[in-house]
Amino acid sequence: MRSAMHQNPPSVAVVIVSYNTVGLLRRCLASLASCTLPLHVVVVDNCSVDGSPVMVPAEFPYVELIALDTNVGFARGTNIGLEHLESGLQGLGAGSEPLIPFPYVLILNPDTEVQPGAIEALAAFLADHPRVGMVSPRLLNPDGTLQAAAFRFPTPLMTALDLFPPGEVLPGRLYGSWWHGRYPQEGGDAPFPIDHPLGACMLLRTSVIQQVGGLDERYFMYSEEIEWCWRVRAVGWAIWQLPQARVIHVGGASTRQFRSKMLVALYRSRAYFAETHYTPMARLAHRAVVRAGMLRAVLRVWRQYARRQISQADLRAHLLAYGEIIRL
Repeated sequence: MRSAMHQNPPSVAVVIVSYNTVGLLRRCLASLASCTLPLHVVVVDNCSVDGSPVMVPAEFPYVELIALDTNVGFARGTNIGLEHLESGLQGLGAGSEPLIPFPYVLILNPDTEVQPGAIEALAAFLADHPRVGMVSPRLLNPDGTLQAAAFRFPTPLMTALDLFPPGEVLPGRLYGSWWHGRYPQEGGDAPFPIDHPLGACMLLRTSVIQQVGGLDERYFMYSEEIEWCWRVRAVGWAIWQLPQARVIHVGGASTRQFRSKMLVALYRSRAYFAETHYTPMARLAHRAVVRAGMLRAVLRVWRQYARRQISQADLRAHLLAYGEIIRL
């Protein structure tokens, strides 16, 4: 069957939220040049100080730049980009006709490189599958290895698997499995339905965004795409991954250096998701698992400090972060 998209190629709006990623952003924007569909690219810069606001108009004059004077986070930054796509749009309320003049919107991280044909394949998939509201590509690490990019909605069991190593509390066979929220991704290029993708690259119908609204801005960073997908699924839209569309994502290969603010932000977002979407029993289980995991982490860093594996400053940073998470 010939795709309807091939008869009438749609325009795709691209929204990228960037913060101090000038080198990565340059490669991301350059990778879009191979797309054969009409693109309208908007970069929302969260008050970067690395030259990003200068680089974008100088090297990519066709890209619209929204340079903010403060870091408003990913969710608010994305919503600003979505609102900008239609001048005069005063927010992303649900229930009205789509106001953004593009059939599809691609939410893209600046640390990605879109491979040739990926956007075309994603758009064609939506054109051919009218009940699919969102589709994501297969994500690859820079070395070409597969990156986990298709997930089930979170549960307290998944949190436990994240916090405790294999075999310590739970059987090792659960790790990386369906119970850990992962979908098998080594089965070729056949598309498959998922609960939610990693938020690095997501193509949505504009009508879906108008129906469910934008991202929840109470999430400053982390889990915002999970909550968005929850709403998309709740109103009856399906979400799929299309492995034949491929995007390199640097984030999966980034450093594992301890960063206390990011860890606290992660668990704050997880706590908020649990409070708003879990059952009462699941919320209690989530809190208990997180607190047990943080207490275990406290004991671990004290042992590392006693063995002189970390400095006193590192110990303090860990303890402050774990204490804040326990109090969430």
